[in-house]
Amino acid sequence: MSRAQLHVILRRTDDWMDGRRSRHTDDTDVLLRIHHVIGELPTYGYRRVWALLRRQAELDGMPAINAKRVYRIMRQNALLLERKPAVPPSKRAHTGRVAVKESNQRWCSDGFEFCCVKWHTEFGHLNRGDMLTSEQHRCSNEKKKF
Repeated sequence: MSRAQLHVILRRTDDWMDGRRSRHTDDTDVLLRIHHVIGELPTYGYRRVWALLRRQAELDGMPAINAKRVYRIMRQNALLLERKPAVPPSKRAHTGRVAVKESNQRWCSDGFEFCCVKWHTEFGHLNRGDMLTSEQHRCSNEKKKF
């Protein structure tokens, strides 16, 4: 413990209480509003309940409620929904290689283009199923002007 902190502790009065550890707010009003929202549709989670309470507070001219407070109140009163089970990740790995029937063919989409120093390859708009063969590539040192 630092000397500065020790000095603060020794100078405190006997009736001092740490305000961070006790809750001074009364949550009954918020709990009633949460029950009203959940009564309409019990499948609402705390985020949707918080959003609806926030919108209602804006319309009524009241201060907005903190999302953490809504979560805490719903947790203490067992109003939270069960969490969805995590979906296991796919075991199918993509190694970066794509299988094709014949060489020098690629599948294309519209508007994609890339350039290298000696190669300029364009992929225009093609119909589904059309293939781009090596004859459609052109080799040049200049970029094509559009």
